Amino acid sequence: MGELSKLPNIGKTVEEQLIQVGISTVDELKRVGAKSAWLKIQEMDESACINRLMALEGAIQGVKKTMLSDEVKADLKEFYQWHKK
Repeated sequence: MGELSKLPNIGKTVEEQLIQVGISTVDELKRVGAKSAWLKIQEMDESACINRLMALEGAIQGVKKTMLSDEVKADLKEFYQWHKK
């Protein structure tokens, strides 16, 4: 397990997916952002769901995905609805 799996919500599988799409450090994840990172993951894994998107945002913010604000959750849900396959 590497640097990314030390973040909240990021397990071995999501860390491996992030590395596969070219995101291997916390700084890269923060720079790319949860939405863009999720879109990259979705290109290779169509099962990427809203929970993974929220997990990525939580990781960037340093909190469990359940602790995201209602506003952030609503924004992510809208984004997900527009981009799901």
